Amino acid sequence: MRVDLLERQREHFNGIAERYQTHRRHANHLLLKELTWATALRDLPLPRKQRYRVLEAMCGFADGADILGDHLNAEIDYAGFDYSDAVIAELARGKPHLNVWQADATTWRPECTEFDIVILLGGLHHVPGHAAEVVKSMASGLSPGGLFINYEPTHGNRVTRWARERVYDKNSLFDEETERGFSVGELETFFEDANLVPERILFPGLLSYILYYNPDAFPFLNLGGEKLVNAAFRFDSLFMGNSVGRALSFATLSIWKKA
Repeated sequence: MRVDLLERQREHFNGIAERYQTHRRHANHLLLKELTWATALRDLPLPRKQRYRVLEAMCGFADGADILGDHLNAEIDYAGFDYSDAVIAELARGKPHLNVWQADATTWRPECTEFDIVILLGGLHHVPGHAAEVVKSMASGLSPGGLFINYEPTHGNRVTRWARERVYDKNSLFDEETERGFSVGELETFFEDANLVPERILFPGLLSYILYYNPDAFPFLNLGGEKLVNAAFRFDSLFMGNSVGRALSFATLSIWKKA
């Protein structure tokens, strides 16, 4: 991605950061996140340790710190970086205990085998031209047996691809000039080419995701309350681990292991 596109992306996210953060505090969104990550991170094959060294690349508001802190049942030493100066400034105010800094994922490099876990949530589609090299670079920072956790918008058929492209074009939360979703196969290739092996691949971008994952972009879909969120997620659970989910899902949650 050219420097001017990186700057456009930074300025775009700076502009929507407050809207993004405010809407994603809604109870329905928070419940969906809890259900999704409790499912995805259950019984992970991590070595037994007192503390895990964690890197969150393109960290946004450091959701990864909360997710892993809630679901790993272990202490974490967290480090995170993001290209948005507005986000880093907000983290410095709201979560001053976190080790975060501003950096460009297309150029910043971790030390070799520095981390036990790398987590990257919804970041690759912001750097579509560099996604493969970002995955490879972040994977180089994993210790042997370490895990790379990724949650990314994807499409599994032409209809979901068309729908996403329409949303990117029409919704002000997205920037069609710098963002692009990936096919499931394309996303998987990024990690395979980084010499990582799949540990768990889920497709949670189904009904509950459509209704509750992006309340900042689609507030009119944020319907009902706790009972409806639970019911929609239970329905999605029938498909998120199989070929039906792969074809229909708007997102892929994958966990990869370094040999």
